[in-house]
Amino acid sequence: MSLVAGRGPFGSDPAGWFSAPVPADIVFVEPHPRRVQALLAGHSVIDTEHALLVHRLGRPLSYAFPEAETTGLPSEPVPEAPGYVSVPWEAVDTWLEEDRQLVHYPPNPYHRVDCRPTRRGLRVRVGDTTLVDTTTTTIVFETSLAPRLYVDPALVRTDLLHRTATTSYCNYKGYATYWGATLPDGSAVEDIAWSYEDPLPESLPIKGFLSFDAERVEMLAELPDAGGGDCGCPT
Repeated sequence: MSLVAGRGPFGSDPAGWFSAPVPADIVFVEPHPRRVQALLAGHSVIDTEHALLVHRLGRPLSYAFPEAETTGLPSEPVPEAPGYVSVPWEAVDTWLEEDRQLVHYPPNPYHRVDCRPTRRGLRVRVGDTTLVDTTTTTIVFETSLAPRLYVDPALVRTDLLHRTATTSYCNYKGYATYWGATLPDGSAVEDIAWSYEDPLPESLPIKGFLSFDAERVEMLAELPDAGGGDCGCPT
């Protein structure tokens, strides 16, 4: 997630508005004083505290490095930051920021995850079977995404759920475990929900809680109108 992606301030569908127009091709570059390392074949090929973050329209957030610190790696100049280059994510085996291993892209310093207990209702049905019907939920407000409701598995018909092979990763919540449902009539629906069994620190309040995919179940979720209603699967 980036300032220029999704509903971010410079994205294609910003959640808010500016008092004056901004250029459609805006690029924001900023210092990033965290230790960034790249490992290739077990050896450190980048180890710097002088990286930049580049927020570019329609592109994932990326690093830019002083050219002298990327010797031997494929790279491209960053026009907005003379003397700096970008290195393809797949050019190395492992990326680290301080001691956290990264997946897909750098974490955005402007991205925030707020988990709040709430009395917003959640009802989920698959066919004639109700899996959850409660007003004891946790709402997750995450930068540039629509709010989502998560629910304690103690309030869910987990006897009907089974873990699937699907997984995904979020730099702010961690690895997602996906769940399918086997209904009393023997039919099954896969990947109707997900949970974070070992979430990153900012998402600990939803550890093990379940969120449901509105495209795969019949779901009534009491969400803020401004949030855009139901959203899809986790990032």
